[in-house]
Amino acid sequence: MSEVVLYEVTDGVAWLTINRPEARNALSKAVRDGLWDGVRRFNADDEAKVLVLTGAGTKAFCAGGDLKEMADTRLQVLPPDFMPLFGRNIDVPKPTIAAVNGLAFAGGFLLAQQCDLCIAAESARFAITEVKVGRGTPWAVPLPWLIPPRAAMELLLTGDPIDAARAERLGLVNRVVPDHLLRDAGQELARRIAGNAPLSVRAAKQTVRLIADHPLSAAYDEADRIWAPVYLSEDAQEGPAAFRDKRPPAWKGR
Repeated sequence: MSEVVLYEVTDGVAWLTINRPEARNALSKAVRDGLWDGVRRFNADDEAKVLVLTGAGTKAFCAGGDLKEMADTRLQVLPPDFMPLFGRNIDVPKPTIAAVNGLAFAGGFLLAQQCDLCIAAESARFAITEVKVGRGTPWAVPLPWLIPPRAAMELLLTGDPIDAARAERLGLVNRVVPDHLLRDAGQELARRIAGNAPLSVRAAKQTVRLIADHPLSAAYDEADRIWAPVYLSEDAQEGPAAFRDKRPPAWKGR
C-alpha cells in the first residue's frame, strides 16, 4: 500500500483510509491507485470480512477529484479504470461501509454512494458539485434507487451540499454519530456484520440489489439461485446446531 492510502485489519474489519488530509483527501492518481490496491487486497484477504472506507483528518472524507491535476492533464472523458467502482469495474462480494467525516463532495460522494452502508459524523456534508466545475456524473445513475428521485435531481442540478441530518432523512446515510465516535461506530457495525454467517451475508448483499436489475418475478428466481448454495452449505447446519447446543456458531464459509 502507498502512504496516501492505508490498509489495516482489526477484528475482521479492514479499514481503507485515504491519507491525504492536507488536500482534503482529493483523488489524485496516487490515491486512485492506492484505492485499487486496497480494494483488491480486501477481496483477497480471508481475514477481512467487511471493508470500512474513510478519510484521514477531520475536514474531509474525500473532497472529490484533484482539480489541479485534472487541469494539468487536461482530463476529458474518464477511462473505465479511473478509480474502483464497486459492482461496475470491480466486484466486491463482501460488505462495504463508508465512514464519512467532513466533506464528501463529487468523487467523495461517489465513494460514499457505492458502499453498501454509510455512517456519517455530525460534521459530514454531501454534495455532487460537478455542475459547478463543468464535469460529469454518469456514476450517479443508481442515486434515484437510493434516495427519492426529486432529491437526487436537486443534488445533481444545484451542486449544493446537504448536511448529515438531511442525508439520513433521505436514506443516503444509515446513521449519524458524534464526530469523535465515528471510528467506534464504524468498527462496531462492521464487527456485527463480520460475526454473521459469511455465505448468508454475501447472498443478502446480492439480494438487496436484485429488484433494481430485474422484474419482480425474475428477481425471485434469481434470489432462489443465489440462496440455494447457502441452504446446502455446512454453515446452514452449523447455525441451528449452535442454537440447539447453546454455543456460538463456528462459521466455515462453506
